[in-house]
Amino acid sequence: MLIAHDLGTTGNKATLVSNDGKMLAAKTVNYGADWGTDGRAEQNPHDWWDAVCRASRELLAETNTAGTDIDGVSFSGQMMGVVPLDSHGEPVRPAIIWADTRSTKETNTLLERVSMEDCYRITGHRLNPTYSLTKLMWLRENEPDNFAKTATFCLAKDYTAFKLTGVLATDPSDASSTNAYDQASGDWAWEIIDAAGLPHSLFPKIVPSTHVIGTVTAEAARATGLAEGTPVVIGGGDGPVAALGAGVIDESSGAYAYLGSSSWVSLSASRPLLDPKMRSMTFNHVVPEQFVPTATMQAGGASVSWGQEVLSGGKSYEQFLGAAGNVEAATQGLFFLPYLIGERSPYWNPLARGVFAGLHMDHQQPHMMRAVLEGVAFNLRTGLEAFSDAGLDVSHIDCIGGLAKSPVMLQILANVWNVPVAARDIVDEANSIGAAVLAGVGTGVFEDFSIATRLSQQDPDTAPDPAVHEALEQPYRLFLDAYTRLEPWFADMHQTVNG
Repeated sequence: MLIAHDLGTTGNKATLVSNDGKMLAAKTVNYGADWGTDGRAEQNPHDWWDAVCRASRELLAETNTAGTDIDGVSFSGQMMGVVPLDSHGEPVRPAIIWADTRSTKETNTLLERVSMEDCYRITGHRLNPTYSLTKLMWLRENEPDNFAKTATFCLAKDYTAFKLTGVLATDPSDASSTNAYDQASGDWAWEIIDAAGLPHSLFPKIVPSTHVIGTVTAEAARATGLAEGTPVVIGGGDGPVAALGAGVIDESSGAYAYLGSSSWVSLSASRPLLDPKMRSMTFNHVVPEQFVPTATMQAGGASVSWGQEVLSGGKSYEQFLGAAGNVEAATQGLFFLPYLIGERSPYWNPLARGVFAGLHMDHQQPHMMRAVLEGVAFNLRTGLEAFSDAGLDVSHIDCIGGLAKSPVMLQILANVWNVPVAARDIVDEANSIGAAVLAGVGTGVFEDFSIATRLSQQDPDTAPDPAVHEALEQPYRLFLDAYTRLEPWFADMHQTVNG
């Protein structure tokens, strides 16, 4: 059997998978985050490790599985962060996670030395405060004592793999989420790193996503219940791993949407997508010689969860989504801009904020929730347009992630995008399945990546309603126009609040 860990923003899910690819059991251990109005988003790496240990022990105990029965362990992890480690491998401060946007000043400084176009061409990404590179610069400028203690940095899954094995490394998928990876050379983008003024020693070695970086140490075995000597495969960043879990392994696999806290649309390609408008970005896939063009919004499912918590009036998540299915929003002039923690695709603006526009006395809670759902669908559509403009196939979209369980959301997506959409039967488990495939391929349990195409099934299609799609076309244009008009206001508001 194999164990896959999915280190997300809200918790770690450990999944037990048989050697023929069947999911046997899962255990989730949650942890918190420190969110600040100044753009702060941090987590304690020790909480990640504690969650890995506890989830492993409980998963083994509840399934009556011996540690010696586990043939390999691997990881999916949140991307784009910074875990600064001292020379002993201990975190010098809390991890700065993907959602942190405090390095806007450092990003602007770097843009004086490296053009946006050159960075996009080299790394597949715009320079942006959400990436690891300028977070390291922020650490140097704002916490010089902590920066002086930092011998290297890593990302979330790298840290837990290090705790299991004592070996520190990262993989191309996570490296490609740092703004510091050269996709052509397959190595760190040293010219950009030099422009940032950062020492080369900060950047860990890069190994393939299926590489066995080491085995479980005696100390880690006591903490996790795993057997000492169990192989540990490095794994990958959650976006590319989710693609693998959804069976997206090459160009023939089609497109998919991940509807989690952050949400994205993506597919697999044999080369990076360099969108002339830079709406999308490209990660390295965990599958060798493949890339994952992606358009990610900061708060997709997170906007929906926020709406349910703030607007629900005591209704459950499912009840509130159901109520939103019985009303209209955009076609009645009500819009929500889902930029609660800034935005990546397509605007790359950390100063953007969530906005309800067009509120009227007739609007009630369900109308506002409907506007939230439509705002997520509208925003993700911009990414699909980047793909279709490049000639990539987006004629059908598979959906994974918790929000893919909602028939209301699936119908909104189909109508806004004007393509059939379908949930996979592993909506919550794509990352775990992908990480398990990496563990299996890395340890030789699975012959190759093709097993990923057989580990989940597609639910029946949700087809678009042509009349509804047509009715939503002008509202979609108004949604885009609302951001354009508000963009300078976001900057003025930020200056007023923060000085």
